[in-house]
Amino acid sequence: MATTRKATAHWKGALIDGSGTVDLESSGVGSYDVSWPSRAEQANGKTSPEELLAAAHSTCFSMALSHGLAGAGTPPQTVDTSAEVTFQPGEGITGIVLSVKAQVPGISAADFQAAAEKAKENCPVSKALAGTTISLNAELVG
Repeated sequence: MATTRKATAHWKGALIDGSGTVDLESSGVGSYDVSWPSRAEQANGKTSPEELLAAAHSTCFSMALSHGLAGAGTPPQTVDTSAEVTFQPGEGITGIVLSVKAQVPGISAADFQAAAEKAKENCPVSKALAGTTISLNAELVG
């Protein structure tokens, strides 16, 4: 069964001196302030499209990796993923770095690396961002 999620943005003013909000409507978990300086310079307590993409990508990747590992008979104890989305004004999103550390009993380092690469290629957010360079750092921990 397909699901659809909804977020809504409201913007006031021009790009450089304007500001807005993004509301996560499907979950109802919050409304977040956005501005050009928070996107192109320092966050200063506001979010950006890139931070929201990083949240989506790190979550999707963690879920895909967990699913793949469990399907191979080596379910993880923990999967901790960060995503860093780089935005260059005038160019756009120039790259994403996924960094994952996972505790996976009974798996070799080589099999873990292969599973992480497969998750990177197959998670739906990675597929949606296929026009962007996505790098992966994967570490098997204790």
